[in-house]
Amino acid sequence: MNELLAVLICIAGGCAGGLVGVGGGVLFVPALSVFIGLNQVEAESTSLLMIVLVAFVGAIRQRGYGNVDLRAAAIISLLCPVGVFAGVYLSNELPERALELSFAALSLAIAAQLVRRARQTP
Repeated sequence: MNELLAVLICIAGGCAGGLVGVGGGVLFVPALSVFIGLNQVEAESTSLLMIVLVAFVGAIRQRGYGNVDLRAAAIISLLCPVGVFAGVYLSNELPERALELSFAALSLAIAAQLVRRARQTP
């Protein structure tokens, strides 16, 4: 693994996470797959662990600004593990190509939604 490239990916993902609330799936997964050479499942799994620290530091900093809804975070945190178990199972059962295409489609759908919202006049 190219350590300098890994450092740059971490800095970019951390900056994106702090700036716009993304970094894990949006940057880490493609970067780990394309630049580091991990397969899709390895990239997704590695990204999940990387997100823990990014999310923790970002949430602590944002909480200092009063931007964290603790009630919503608690409810979502309690309900998400069921989906995580199902998603992990599926990611290990589906063909890698299906995961890659699903990830790309989700990324494009999110991007399209963000562009649509940004173009609306306030």
